[in-house]
Amino acid sequence: MNTAEQQRRAAEFRALHEQTDTFVIPNAWDAGTARILHGLGFRALATTSAGLAHSLGRADGAGLVSRTETLDNARAIASATSLPVTADLENGFGDAPETVAESIRLAAAAGVVGASIEDTTGRPEDPLYDFDSAVERVAAAVEAAGSLGIPFTLTARAENFLYGRPDLKDTIRRLRAFEAAGADVLYAPGLPDAEAIREVCSSVSRPVNVLAGGASRISVAELAALGVRRISLGSGLSRLALGAVRQAAREVLEQGTFDFAAGALPYGELNGVMASSARGEEGEGQ
Repeated sequence: MNTAEQQRRAAEFRALHEQTDTFVIPNAWDAGTARILHGLGFRALATTSAGLAHSLGRADGAGLVSRTETLDNARAIASATSLPVTADLENGFGDAPETVAESIRLAAAAGVVGASIEDTTGRPEDPLYDFDSAVERVAAAVEAAGSLGIPFTLTARAENFLYGRPDLKDTIRRLRAFEAAGADVLYAPGLPDAEAIREVCSSVSRPVNVLAGGASRISVAELAALGVRRISLGSGLSRLALGAVRQAAREVLEQGTFDFAAGALPYGELNGVMASSARGEEGEGQ
């Protein structure tokens, strides 16, 4: 990807966060899903660490997918579409702030125009970085992003609610500190309800990303009313796809029927999407 093209994507992605409308950013886990989502009319894409791990037959969140594999996946997704792509870099693939900064620079070299960094250690016995370390790591990511020459969008994540520490006060404290360190987007996945989402959004001034789905099933319009600027789908689509595979296979094994095929995308239609240009001129929604 040339510099001018990456600059265009980066500017488009930043502009999405500066508008007043709330937007949905779906998470692709390979080049094929990127093509499909682009064709439907989404304006940006994210990657998903869980979607990638599961496609490789590995568990997510256990350090089983390398930085090289993650960046190769991000490069493939960015190359399959002309949309801005932001990469799920988990915790930046190391404890040291210098490692996090290097991951940001490598992600930009892979063609993405944004990335997220978590405050998770990857150690089950001590799942979150202490406050000062978490902030220092985000500051390093921000500094690296600022050196790239493009408006690279850095998302900082507070993971309390996903790792058994459902402390809203601490979550907000971390997000505020990440904002002060220069993060462009703030994200606390797993917030339990609308009131928690509203409180997070009202406690910071930078755009807030919320993970869609979960028990609440809050709609796009409702999330927008709570103050959410960006909505991501996480591993939702990839888990839906794998769930469909399992359900279809069970039908074959347990019932001896093939009714699942009625819900499959027609071969010609799917082949046409994959054969269309990376800019998606032939895709739906263009």
